[in-house]
Amino acid sequence: MSLEHPKLEDLDGVILDFGGVLYDIDYDAPVQAFAALGDDSFRSLYHQAAQTPWFDQLETGTLDRKTFYGHLLKRCRPGTTESQVHEAWCCILTGMPPSRAELVVGLGKRTRLFLLSNTNAIHATVFEQDLKRNLPDSEGFWGAFEQAHYSHDLGIKKPHPSTFLHVCQLHGLQPDRTLFLDDSIQHVHGAREAGLQAHHLDLTQEDLGKWMSRMGWR
Repeated sequence: MSLEHPKLEDLDGVILDFGGVLYDIDYDAPVQAFAALGDDSFRSLYHQAAQTPWFDQLETGTLDRKTFYGHLLKRCRPGTTESQVHEAWCCILTGMPPSRAELVVGLGKRTRLFLLSNTNAIHATVFEQDLKRNLPDSEGFWGAFEQAHYSHDLGIKKPHPSTFLHVCQLHGLQPDRTLFLDDSIQHVHGAREAGLQAHHLDLTQEDLGKWMSRMGWR
């Protein structure tokens, strides 16, 4: 089987990233929002390629919301409220076009489909509520996945190879017959170390629909 253009029928399953690949993310939005709250260095703490330890702790479920927001409040000007911090933290989440959700529903009918996301309980609540409100068929979208895995539930996260192997083991997936798609190159490298077929979705060049067309999956 070609690793560049794998056929769905040759795969045990497909694992998709969420933020970026499916749900649109704006990494600059919280940078600007926290700057407006008096923190001009948020970008140095949190970006697509790396982040400080307490962001990792939040994403693996070992740091609670109050403590996390306490860290951020200390960096903002006096008088900033937790509600303002919440809005600034969550403005990174910008939504999902229904057409992309329809692609996922179609793909789920053709292969075993899974979600693997580095996310935290705060963001998960926000984007799940957003999809419920704004997708014409949010139940169909989530139902396309055999299971959705969030790092804050798993207690482990990408790009560690053990994370990918854990998900494969949970679902009886053979790593070299499993395809993983992510827009963060470090996660792709981790999946490849674990033996998966991993593709990088370069969002500056194409979106999920164009990538699926290029793979011959549409």
